[in-house]
Amino acid sequence: MATAFSKIFSFGYGALGVLRNLSIVTVLTTGYAAADEIIIAALGDSLTAGYGVAQGDGFVPQMDAWLEAQGLQVDLRNAGVSGDTTAGGLSRVDWTLTPDVVGMIVTLGGNDYLRGIDPAVSRANLRGVLEAAEAKGVDVMMVGLRAGSNYGLDYKTEFEAMYSDLAAEFDVPLFPSFFQGLQAAAGMQDGLAEFMQRDGIHPNAEGVRVIVAAMGPDVLAFAQGLQQ
Repeated sequence: MATAFSKIFSFGYGALGVLRNLSIVTVLTTGYAAADEIIIAALGDSLTAGYGVAQGDGFVPQMDAWLEAQGLQVDLRNAGVSGDTTAGGLSRVDWTLTPDVVGMIVTLGGNDYLRGIDPAVSRANLRGVLEAAEAKGVDVMMVGLRAGSNYGLDYKTEFEAMYSDLAAEFDVPLFPSFFQGLQAAAGMQDGLAEFMQRDGIHPNAEGVRVIVAAMGPDVLAFAQGLQQ
């Protein structure tokens, strides 16, 4: 690197030459920084997209900032679409996984649950997402969800099991529940209200911060593994 810089400064004299040389150095150092950056796609629904909060307060920008605060050079790309189901995620995964993407966080299933979609269908869609990533050599981290009992205990059990089963089948890391941090912070279901928007479904900016703080260490470990 020192040799390259010395060659750059060996030509060009006067103010114009110095400016030209500094411009070249800027281009080169920017290129080196970009080469070290980890690009991760966050494939999900409104929870990923940042529904209902300011642009910089969504899950992706807050997680991206949290990771960079830990010293990780990362570009966490928002591939969240509000209202998307696992089927929607499956339909988008191929063009989400551009050649520069080395990792993917999958946060899907919430809208399947809200619509009462058969967990067997959701499981098949998630398997398709994982297979697509595997085919392209992209590592995956899955984020699960806890279901209520409004569709019955069998539905709840089958829905939640699809995440752990698929994570084990494809040997990928799993963060058990997107809302795990909120539930821990609140201590009880009723205490979640202060972290949620008025719809009771989506976290507010503070709720996202708590979610990111809880999930961040797992995402950091996943991202660091991509560097090895």
